[in-house]
Amino acid sequence: MIISRKAFYTGCYVAAVFFLVAYLFLSYQNIYSWAGWLLALFFVSIAIAFRGSKSLKGYWYSVLILGVAAIAMYYPHHFKTVGGKDASFFIPFLLQVIMFGMGTELSLKDFARIMRMPKGVIVGIVCHYTIMPLVGLAVAHMFHFPGEVAAGIILLGCCPSGLASNVMCYLAKANLALSVSVTTVSTLLAPFLTPLLMKMLGGSYVEIDFWKMVWDITKIVILPIGAGLAFHYIVRGKLKWLDKAMPVFSMMGIALVLLVITAAGRDNLLKVGSLLIVATFIHNMTGYFLGYWSARVLKFPEKDCRTIALEVGMQNAGLASALAKALGKIATVGLASVIFGTMMNLTGSLLANWWHNHPPEEDIKEAELTT
Repeated sequence: MIISRKAFYTGCYVAAVFFLVAYLFLSYQNIYSWAGWLLALFFVSIAIAFRGSKSLKGYWYSVLILGVAAIAMYYPHHFKTVGGKDASFFIPFLLQVIMFGMGTELSLKDFARIMRMPKGVIVGIVCHYTIMPLVGLAVAHMFHFPGEVAAGIILLGCCPSGLASNVMCYLAKANLALSVSVTTVSTLLAPFLTPLLMKMLGGSYVEIDFWKMVWDITKIVILPIGAGLAFHYIVRGKLKWLDKAMPVFSMMGIALVLLVITAAGRDNLLKVGSLLIVATFIHNMTGYFLGYWSARVLKFPEKDCRTIALEVGMQNAGLASALAKALGKIATVGLASVIFGTMMNLTGSLLANWWHNHPPEEDIKEAELTT
């Protein structure tokens, strides 16, 4: 008997309801040994169901990340060590895999494209590396977090654009070419700008070794991207299965990084989690707002305004996590990146889908001219 796609996805919604009811029942009975797994299965079922919906498909990965976070919060002891080794040891390696994946998607044509739209790239980079670090500093002061937690918020603000911004720009019908260009340039500038800004803004919270952070970012970001770029020209296209697998490896890598950091910082998250959620939400939304209106003031087209908003508001939370690990403070400095990574996927998906259903004026006019 063959089950239709519609019946399968409907079944996923039914399963999600069952798992949620079972989770609430066990939680009411204070039976937590199984409750966390049921909550995770609820999120996984919803994520699969969303994959079958045109209007909700853009949210599936964000929902899956919530399932990962649920597992880590309920059963942190499973993910703190691997084979007797501190699990955070693998974070830099996982991020290198993600950056390698980014490199495989690049080509020399991408760098040529940057030269064709210098104004948008420059504005995007300047907005990103001024708005997010300064807003991070303001938020850290506003909430009076412990020093190392505050440093994590500032560190997050000093990191380059997140790769997820490219996906969100595509969904939002924004300028994808500009998005890829801003992400690429902000990432390549990170070995210099991130340590410099962190030293200036966060040096009073934690000790920052400038040159060590430069090298950490270089080996975590620049070298894997270079290897990925070489892969693009030497191997890409010859191994079709590997081309398709790289984006999956990147998504798995992000999920595993969040899993390990959430488990490591679970106790601290329970202490400051609610306030940190509010703080990261303000940080994230302010980035979108100021990025968008900075571009509007400079009279950019609507598509470019959306792009700069997403590029400014979405950070490379994985890099912030790896740098927190390098500082030896993954359970404190790394907390903000855990929540921000989940937060930006949710808010970015919501914003991108809203914009997707409200096409830019220039697209509407172009459609009218062609009909």
